[in-house]
Amino acid sequence: MSDEMLDYEQARAELVAVVEKLEVGGASLEESLALWERGERLADLCQAKLDGARERLATVRQPEPVEPD
Repeated sequence: MSDEMLDYEQARAELVAVVEKLEVGGASLEESLALWERGERLADLCQAKLDGARERLATVRQPEPVEPD
């Protein structure tokens, strides 16, 4: 599945798995670098999803303009 197809929860779950793998250790340098890079992409994706949700909430929460009588 491409990154664009991941929703926030899926991206976050994969990010958690990546962090756990890095914390356990035992991976080669190349594997660790690949995991780190994947984690960076997932973190960016999660942040973008959160930013989008905040923008949507801000739009919905804005008071409607009151028209003078």
